[in-house]
Amino acid sequence: MHIEPPCSPPLAPRYRSLYVPLMDSKATPFDSDALGSRRAIIRRNPDDMAEIEMIEAVWGSNPRFADGVRYEFIRSEGRQFPGHRCLVAASEFHIRNGEKKFRAFREDGNFFYLAAIWEPAMGEWPVSYRIITLDANPDVIRYQARHGAIIERRDAQKWLDFAVPEAELLVTPPADIFTIEEILAKPVQTSLAF
Repeated sequence: MHIEPPCSPPLAPRYRSLYVPLMDSKATPFDSDALGSRRAIIRRNPDDMAEIEMIEAVWGSNPRFADGVRYEFIRSEGRQFPGHRCLVAASEFHIRNGEKKFRAFREDGNFFYLAAIWEPAMGEWPVSYRIITLDANPDVIRYQARHGAIIERRDAQKWLDFAVPEAELLVTPPADIFTIEEILAKPVQTSLAF
């Protein structure tokens, strides 16, 4: 006989799967200048909550319901995310600071997930998602005040299954987790040309 732990959503232990951490989700750089671009997200299938699926979604909410403004981020502070959770695999994320652009990536080369929420398709607007943000960690704070909430690969299932409270997963990462490099607009000449 299986007994649910107290205060646990009915989804969590019953549908546990090892599929997400092992999924090849083609982690690529997450570019904050790419609003409206399509990207793979990982979520629970709304028609079969036992299934985890990877689908294509548009980054940014439907502007039709927000006075023509498309929102691409949502702050984590003071909020709960009881449904529509998803993950966006990323090898790095980009930062714009004035005219300069930087990339933040893991020193160990590991990819990670950005915590997000998805919104269903409405009319002509496709399935979309918004990235959940939190205060920037010490590596990033010199460039911008916030960044996407990082979900480690080992915690991906916990995020999708509501297995732990948001406050345990949506935390600012410690210092020295990211390396920050400037993205040069023009190629750098590596040899002398005559």
